[in-house]
Amino acid sequence: MSTLGFLEYENAGAEVRAIYDDIMATRKTDRVSNFWKAIAHDPPTLKQTWEATKQIMAAGALDPLTKELIYIAISASNLCEYCIATHTANARKKGMTDAMFKEMMAVVGLANANNRLVAGYRVEVDEQFK
Repeated sequence: MSTLGFLEYENAGAEVRAIYDDIMATRKTDRVSNFWKAIAHDPPTLKQTWEATKQIMAAGALDPLTKELIYIAISASNLCEYCIATHTANARKKGMTDAMFKEMMAVVGLANANNRLVAGYRVEVDEQFK
């Protein structure tokens, strides 16, 4: 269970409700997910996190699917079960196939293994890469 529980829409103040409304409108859904309801106990954090998410995850130099794949990769590395589940669902809605997921996870595994080797061996960066 969430440390402070979930702040449901009907129990939220006007500031939190406005953010919930924006989340639902932006995501074209009729519900607010548990992450937002958990952090809503601190309205400034809710607002800051939502505004950053809205800006960063929107289409830009990287398309939204690529951003979701990056988010899954980092979440897998950080062992965030919630983020893996939610962003995998989002990526599937944006067109991620099973083949894309498997290939991305292979890259995650390779990068994590090689990162540990580089860190353990304290490998210096080659001049041509500086």
